[in-house]
Amino acid sequence: MEFETVIGLEIHAQMKTKSKIFCGCSIAFGAPPNTHTCPVCLGMPGSLPVLNRKVVESAIKLGLATDCTLNRDNRFARKNYFYPDLPKGYQISQFDLPICEHGQIDIEVEGQSRKTIGITRIHMEEDAGKLVHDEREPLSYVDLNRAGTPLLEIVSEPDLRSPQEAVAYLKKLHAIVRYLDICDGNMQEGSFRCDANISLRPVGQKELGTRTELKNMNSFRNVQLALEYEIRRQRDLLLEGGKVIQQTLLWDPDRNQTESMRGKEEAHDYRYFPDPDLVPVVLDEAWIEILRQQLPELPDKRRLRFSRDFELGDYDAEILTASRDLADYFEAAYREFGNAKKLSNFIGTELLREYGPEQIGACPVRPVQLARLLLLIEEGKISGKIAKTVFVEMLATGTDPEQIVKAKGLVQMSDEGELIAKVREIIAANPEQLQQYREGKTKVIGFFVGQLMQKTKGQANPQLANKLFLQELNG
Repeated sequence: MEFETVIGLEIHAQMKTKSKIFCGCSIAFGAPPNTHTCPVCLGMPGSLPVLNRKVVESAIKLGLATDCTLNRDNRFARKNYFYPDLPKGYQISQFDLPICEHGQIDIEVEGQSRKTIGITRIHMEEDAGKLVHDEREPLSYVDLNRAGTPLLEIVSEPDLRSPQEAVAYLKKLHAIVRYLDICDGNMQEGSFRCDANISLRPVGQKELGTRTELKNMNSFRNVQLALEYEIRRQRDLLLEGGKVIQQTLLWDPDRNQTESMRGKEEAHDYRYFPDPDLVPVVLDEAWIEILRQQLPELPDKRRLRFSRDFELGDYDAEILTASRDLADYFEAAYREFGNAKKLSNFIGTELLREYGPEQIGACPVRPVQLARLLLLIEEGKISGKIAKTVFVEMLATGTDPEQIVKAKGLVQMSDEGELIAKVREIIAANPEQLQQYREGKTKVIGFFVGQLMQKTKGQANPQLANKLFLQELNG
């Protein structure tokens, strides 16, 4: 029997605010336990929540960026459940009236045509706290610093049919929230995390199979591995005549397998009801329009523009637009240098070896400095090989390329009179290779040029070196 995989993702993106969603406590990561708390986020009697305006603005921006319908009147609800890290005994979320609904994003998977994935809803909510489990004793400690941290939950339609599609969707949404600058996207710190609902059904059947929920996937790779494992587990179970149990599963990356956490809850299990302490959120048309005008050029449009305006291939354009910071870096350097392909090649081979697309902001080499380094190559002052050496020094010190070249005496030798004597000396010292050249083995010229580069410590102009050797060998 052949099965079709059905996957829906629930993504939680932590908002890039200074304070929590309903109080003024900091959301800075890594603070000592229970130091970023107050009566509101601790759920003390008599304390009242006050909504953080920036969270609403972030939700509106994401809704606009994903073609969602914005509900002009939306409101908060209480999601009731008990857990030690949930101090109020309920989570403030949104239920029947979320801020955004019915959106979509397009994804691309290698070897497949472009596909549109529906977004059921985007809603605002607060995060729970965190349990820290003692490895030596059967004890758990509660850290409520994270309680009240603002989240947007993005719920997809069950339109995904493979782990590859799920990862492509996740990466696309990750890029969008980063471009909008509403979430830092740090999956290791939990700022961008994903739960997956997955089921299998016989090919041709319209009714969905029994689903399980996968949690604890803190990287794109773990999402793919966990989904692949769960697909195999469910398929084997069904082929053996068993039944899939609806439950929540945790992914164990050390053992590369899932383990049961609890039975899967449904909406009615949470006994949602409107939060009496918070008034409805009413979106003004003028406010929405202001935020629409603030939207940056999003990844898909920027990638297409890079391909068109800079005449770059799809691969280069996709790499350069992987993050907003990298795309901005490229454009700033291009304005100074002007050769998109050479700039793209250097960024792809040298810069991205040291800094990933998300870390470009920490790079000490400014775009204008990189452009000036490449101009030194264009002007024949240094070779490409020397440029790589200079770039390493620039990364270490942030020094301008001209200063490094001058201080280390790395200026390229481009004077014919200075090089011709060395060229003749190398030819005279290698009669065997000279004979090979005369016998028609012209590739041996690479040997001669290599000898010259070694003799000049890489400072000879390679193009001029080739010219001079050809001139002497054929003279």
